[in-house]
Parts: sequence; C-alpha cells; structure tokens
Amino acid sequence: MQQPTKTTKKRKKRTITKLLKNKKFLGRIIKEKNSSNRKINLNHLIIHMTSQLDKNKNTAIAFYKMAYEGNPRKAVKLYIGRKYIQHNPLVGDGIKPFIEYFEKMAEEFPEKSIEFVHAIAEGNLVALHTHQIWPGEEEYVTMDFFRFNKKGKIVEHWDSIQIIPKEFAHNNSMY
Repeated sequence: MQQPTKTTKKRKKRTITKLLKNKKFLGRIIKEKNSSNRKINLNHLIIHMTSQLDKNKNTAIAFYKMAYEGNPRKAVKLYIGRKYIQHNPLVGDGIKPFIEYFEKMAEEFPEKSIEFVHAIAEGNLVALHTHQIWPGEEEYVTMDFFRFNKKGKIVEHWDSIQIIPKEFAHNNSMY
C-alpha cells in the first residue's frame, strides 16, 4: 500500500476539521450510527467518515473509467444501486439506457481517453473533474457529480461538458 503524502495528510486534516465544525451533519451521522444507544468514539466516527469519503471517490472513478472505456455492464454490476437516476439530457434515465449509451459510445469511439484531474467528496456526493480526448483531437473538460446511497452504491448522476477551445483569453488551463 502506498504511504500517504503530506498533501493527503493535510487534506484529511482539513476534512476532519470541517466535519467537526459541521455539528448538524455530525449529529445526523451520530444518530444514524448510534441507533442502539451505544457510546460513540468520535475519533472512530471521523475515521469511518473520511474512509467512506475516500471509498466513494475511488468508486466514482472506477465506475466512470470502466463505463467510459467500454465495459458499462460490469460497471453497473459493481458500482450502481438498484435504481439509477440520470440527469444528462443525452442519456436515458435508468440502468438499461446508461448501458446502451456507453456500449454505443465505446463502439463508435474506441480511441477516446480520459484523465481524472480532481475528485472531491462531501457527504454522499462525489464530484469528478476530467479531461477527455476524443478522435479528431477534440478535447473536453467535464464536471460529473455522483450521489451515493447508504450502501456505497451510485444512485444518481449529473454532468456538465464543455469543449476546450483552441484559443484562451488567459494562460490558464481548464483542468
């Protein structure tokens, strides 16, 4: 297993600090975890919460990568809940339309590639920022949001896609 970097440690410390400041959110989690009226160790709760956030980020990336690279059926089997709500207007709602869309995309554009630039998790949501390169040198930047159920499965998806222009009014990248 890879050792955590200084940046990872700082990020986890910021997450823990943020969680401690958000008493309403913590209270809700404590009530859910403490239905048997057991005394809760706050340190264990925070560790559980941060590890669940990391699991959700890894799940979102694995799901997206697997579906994008041509195996949406396996991605659905491993990472999707019983119901899947889709907000992308080009993809039908539900599991079957999702599979059909990504199988067609893999067949038509097998050379496309994706890079995961950022992954952010909070509560039951994960946001992914990606850089996609498609045939014909078309490049896109995307923002995808995934909602997870209590079992750690993806149940809802939103996204925004923008083509990367050839010219910029500044020297910053889009990712």
